[in-house]
Amino acid sequence: MSYRRVGVLEGQTLTECNPLLLSLGERMGFLTADVLAYVTSHGTLAGAPNVPEVIRELFATALEIEPRQHLLIQAAYQAEVDNAVSKTINLPTEATSERVAEIYREAYYLGLKGITIYRYGSLAEQVLQLGAGEEPYEKEHASKCDPYQCKL
Repeated sequence: MSYRRVGVLEGQTLTECNPLLLSLGERMGFLTADVLAYVTSHGTLAGAPNVPEVIRELFATALEIEPRQHLLIQAAYQAEVDNAVSKTINLPTEATSERVAEIYREAYYLGLKGITIYRYGSLAEQVLQLGAGEEPYEKEHASKCDPYQCKL
């Protein structure tokens, strides 16, 4: 819902909020200063005060969507095209290598030709960052690894 674009326009950081959320929030009356501050800080409606559940579901972030749903979305549109397609499956920072393996197996069983997995915060510098109050290094817990030796 809210994220930062880091290192754009000569190194600036831009904070952006979903304009549809802002419009709907004003129209429905749930976009208070507290809600806006929460979304700007956390990047999501999950946990925001006084927001209807239907709105939370409507504006779920990629990290809040279960990996299986990402795979089913890809399977639905891949069935209609001749070439391979890929969809990024966004995973939280704490995703394990076992979870990644499960996702790849599921993709294989669904007949997907390719997938991309991105574990949030796995890079020291990522262009899009949730919320306004965290730095990417706060999410990076692993040392850099040789791409030919890395197991994850």
